[in-house]
Amino acid sequence: MALHIGAHVDQEDPIAEAKARGASLSQLFLGDPQSYKGPVVRYAGGAEALKADAAAAGIDLWVHAPYPINVASLNNRIRIPGRKLLQQHLTAAAEIGAKGVIVHGGHLGVEEDAAKGFDNWRKCIDGLDLPVPLLIENTAGGDNAMARRLEAIARLWDAIGQASGSENVGFCLDTCHAHAGGNDLGSVVDQVRAITGRIDLVHANDSRDEFDSGADRHTNFGSGHIDGDALADVVRAAGAPVVCETPGGTEAQAADIAWLRGRVA
Repeated sequence: MALHIGAHVDQEDPIAEAKARGASLSQLFLGDPQSYKGPVVRYAGGAEALKADAAAAGIDLWVHAPYPINVASLNNRIRIPGRKLLQQHLTAAAEIGAKGVIVHGGHLGVEEDAAKGFDNWRKCIDGLDLPVPLLIENTAGGDNAMARRLEAIARLWDAIGQASGSENVGFCLDTCHAHAGGNDLGSVVDQVRAITGRIDLVHANDSRDEFDSGADRHTNFGSGHIDGDALADVVRAAGAPVVCETPGGTEAQAADIAWLRGRVA
């Protein structure tokens, strides 16, 4: 298969970053990933120039939403600002011509009622304008996470399916998160697709930690606890674009992209 692949890169020039890695796409943050501040386009010329230049270069863009967003939360001071911030990033992603926005599934406290978290997701989707697809990403840890275990993902998708606009909600499968979250990589693609009907993007990452550890710690391919053939099998079976979120910058990510291309071919 021809692998449509890239990496998570610095946001100043995601086109140059893709070219430096021999990649055909880039994932980026818009602004501070640890903040509730609104999105910022740092590309010279702004959003319009980034959209035009990426299209001319044949580089697809994906936007990763900030980490503090947790629209499942029962805490109004977390949930409401998170919804607002997510909408801002969806709007900004459309302005730069991005293919979609990726957001983590979120979690509740151990003693909180998960059903309320899933329903908060339904309410969130009901209230969003989705000018580009929103992809929910599985997460590695948390006993009351909305998208760690397959059973939780099924409940999440049932809730989202009741919302207006749910057809514009997709799924991002992270291999490190699946492994660390206790999901068998040999069957996870079929299982997720049976639940969601789709896998729109793969985050291909090795895991520094063992199976079902709950630890979200990415590492470069071949240096962690995920078998290389199993990782390549996930990418092949998913048949979706791939983002490497592995550490080490341009040279290391270029090597990871080449490694995965060689395995999947």
